[in-house]
Amino acid sequence: MPFSTTRSGRRTLVTLGALVLTFAALSTFIAPSGSASAADDPGTDPSTVGVATRPASADGQPDSRTRFTYSADPGQTISDQVLVGNTGTQREDFTVYATDAYNGGDGSFALLATADTPTQIGAWVSFADGSSRLQFSLEPNEARLVPFTVTLPADATPGDHAGGLVASVLQEGQQVSVDRRVATPIFTRVSGDLQPQLTITSIDAAYQGDWWNPFNGSVKILYTVDNGGNVALAANLDATTVTWFGIPATGTQGASIPVLLPGSTATYEATLSGVGQWGYLNPAIRMQPFVDSPDPAQQLTVTPVSRDTILVAIPWLLLILIALIVAIILFVRWRRKRDEARAQEWIEYTEQQAMAAAAAALPVGAGAGRSADS
Repeated sequence: MPFSTTRSGRRTLVTLGALVLTFAALSTFIAPSGSASAADDPGTDPSTVGVATRPASADGQPDSRTRFTYSADPGQTISDQVLVGNTGTQREDFTVYATDAYNGGDGSFALLATADTPTQIGAWVSFADGSSRLQFSLEPNEARLVPFTVTLPADATPGDHAGGLVASVLQEGQQVSVDRRVATPIFTRVSGDLQPQLTITSIDAAYQGDWWNPFNGSVKILYTVDNGGNVALAANLDATTVTWFGIPATGTQGASIPVLLPGSTATYEATLSGVGQWGYLNPAIRMQPFVDSPDPAQQLTVTPVSRDTILVAIPWLLLILIALIVAIILFVRWRRKRDEARAQEWIEYTEQQAMAAAAAALPVGAGAGRSADS
C-alpha cells in the first residue's frame, strides 16, 4: 500500500501499510497473512510495534486463506472472522475497519487512505456491535478474533468488488505520527451479468542501442491496459517483435500483470533484448486475461487480446558502410573512365606524332613527281 501523509500545523501523519498475500510466521501465536512492524520504518525501534492479521475460522484458529473471497447475491449477508494480533513488545491500541481498494497508475493494489470514506465494499462491512470501526487494546503476543459481516446492498451492481480489512496502530509523536496499517484483501463477486474484459488501449515502443553495434539493441514496449468490464482480472502475456516478412527479431518474452480491478487503468512496460537494427520492427503484446481467485467457481473464460505497433530502427553503421562501399565503387568507376580517356588521348597523340614524323621523312617533291607520272 502506498504511503500517504496529511499535515496539520507542525504535525504530520504518516501511514505505513502492507498488503501481504503470502504467509509469514511472525510470532508464536499467529502466522499472519498481513503484518507490519516498526522495522518497516528505519526511524523507529524494530522491537517496538508489530501488527498482524489473518483470516480465521469461527473457533479462533487461523486458516489457510490469504484473502477473503465471497460470491453472493444482492441483499445477502456474509459472516466471517479475522484474527488480529500484536506481534510487538508493548501494549497497543488497535483500530479495525474495512475500506475500498483501487489500482495505482502502475497497476499496484492499494487501499484508500485512512481518512477517506469508502463507498463500495468498505461500506458494506460491519462488526458485532453494528459499527464500521472497532477499537480495542492488545498486549504483546496477544490476538483477538474479530467477527464481521458483509451486507450487500439490494442494488449492488454485478461483478467484483474489492477492498481490504485493515488493522491499524497509531503511534503519536510530537512532530510525526505513524499510522501502521495491515490489510487482508476482500474480494466479493455479486451475481448477475458478468462481463470480463481487458483492453490494451494504447501501445508505444522505442528502440535502445548503440549505433556502432546494430545487432545488440533492445525494444522497450509501453502499453496501457483498461478493465472496462466488471470482473477483476489478471493476465499472462507474451511480448515479441518481428521484422521484414514476419521474421522474428528476437525470442518471445513471457510476463504477467497483477489483478486489475473493474474500471481501472494501468500502464506497464516490457523490454525485449537482443534486437537488431533491422530498419522495420513490429513489436506486439499478446495478453491472456484470467480470474486470479482461489475459488474455482469464480473462474471465467476471457477472450485473449493483442495489439502491435510499428517501430523504425535505423542501422546507422550499416548505412555508413553501404555509403562508403557505394562511394568507393563510384570512385573506382570514375577513375577507370578517366584512365581510359587519358589512354585514348595518349593513343591519338602518339598516332598524330607518328604521322607527323613519317611526313617529315619524305623527300621534297617526291609526292608531286609521282602525281605527274600517273
